[in-house]
Order: sequence, then C-alpha cells, then structure tokens
Amino acid sequence: MITTDVISRKRYRVEQDKKFRLKDWDANDREGLPPETHLVIDQTAREIVRIEELQGRLHAEHKHKVLIVFQATDTGGKDGSIRRLAGGMDPAGLRVTSYKAPSAIEYDHDPLWRIHPHVPGKGQVAIFNRSHYEDYLVPRVHKIFDEKRLEKRLRHLLHFEEMLADEGVCIIKFFLHIDKDEQKKRLLARQENPEKHWKFDLADLKERDHWDEYQKAYEDMLAFTSADHAPWYIVPANNKKRRDLVLATIVRKHLEDLAPQFPKAAFDVSELKIK
Repeated sequence: MITTDVISRKRYRVEQDKKFRLKDWDANDREGLPPETHLVIDQTAREIVRIEELQGRLHAEHKHKVLIVFQATDTGGKDGSIRRLAGGMDPAGLRVTSYKAPSAIEYDHDPLWRIHPHVPGKGQVAIFNRSHYEDYLVPRVHKIFDEKRLEKRLRHLLHFEEMLADEGVCIIKFFLHIDKDEQKKRLLARQENPEKHWKFDLADLKERDHWDEYQKAYEDMLAFTSADHAPWYIVPANNKKRRDLVLATIVRKHLEDLAPQFPKAAFDVSELKIK
C-alpha cells in the first residue's frame, strides 16, 4: 500500500528568491499519491485523525503556536480545504479568520493592524482564509501603489513573519493552485446550482479578467516570501480529494516536528476519590 510518507514537503515547497512560473506547476499533479480515489480518501482520513490528536496535545501543552495561511485565486478551494482540515479540531484551541477587503477603519491604519490580533497564542492553531498577502496582491494588480511602495510592503510582510517565528510561531503557508479552465468550470457550477448562487460575486468575474496579472503577482510574492521560518507550499488543487491529502500530510508533518505532549498533572490524579 502507498503510504503518505512518500509525499514530500520539499516537492511542493517554493524556494526563496528562485524565479519560477506557476504555469509550469501542474494543477493536476498526482505524483506520489494513491492512484485510486478511495485510497486517497482513506489516507486523508488517517492524516486528519493524526492531526486532531496532535492538535489536542498542542492545546493541552500550551507551548507551541501554529499559523496556517491559505491563499488562492477565486474558487480556489480555501473554504473547503479549511473545513476538511480543521473540522475535527478542538475549537478551544482553534481560530479561523477570513479576510475581506479592508473596512474604512482598517484602511486608515497600516496593513498589518488588522492582522496582528488574530495571530495564535500558545496552544493555538490559527488559520487565515486569505491573509496579510491580500494587501500586496490587490494593490499590485489594480496598480493602487507604485512599485517602490509595493516592494516595501512585501518586505514588511517578510519581516512580520520573521518576528512571529522568532516568538515561537510555526508558520505554514499554502497556495492552492488551480488553472484557469478549472476556475471557469467552478464558476459555471455555481451559476447552474441555485443553492450556490449566494456564493456568486460579480467581482469574481472582474478579477478573472486580471488572471495573468494575478499569476505574475503570486509568482513574485511566493518566491520573495517563502523562507525557512515561513515556507510556501504550492498545492495542486484542481482535484479536491488529492488536494486535501497533500494539505493534511504537510500539516501533520509540521505538527509532528513540534512533538507536542500532554502535560503531566501537578498531583497524583489516581489518588483522587470521586464520590
């Protein structure tokens, strides 16, 4: 049987400062994954069980902090990925934050003002559905700032994550990679299903017109800000089942690196008398 240990983090990791093109990354890549869907589902389930165990230990130990970042194009699968990954985690040690366009008050402050309150504390897993990178991507694509200011903003994001890592935050960043044809397929599926009309946003179509600009912005962002203390992983996401297995495996391995343990009680619990 194929085991998930053959799924290498290195295969999906972006090397810092190394130029690359997203179109050279296959959004349907399945190398190292089980060939049959039911095997993918079974292995994902086992990974999720292990993640839930590790997260429970992490919360009880109250020592480590974990930040998981999700970025993707519209319809990239962020919501579904987070739901699958975190659905069984202990909510007492979990916080999910979704970032939309800045409010008027948020826009009056620096771009990290709205981010910092949501980073994890000890014993917590924090998940960002979109993130601080939105405040680089959107201004770049829509030419809100000049190149000099954009470069500074990207550098600030890198230093922000360096500071978090210095303070003990384990940072894992995922870019869910779908191709343009897959995005069209998912938009059409929303259009054809009345129960998904609520998810349809006209802005998605406008942003789709900027597909090439976003791809270039993602390429530069991923290459510049993927560091040892905060690596980016490009996850092939055209197929949702295989996507979930890659995500779960990478998260499980990072949590195992932290090796969280249940703390020992301050007294002998076995001596307690429960009436």
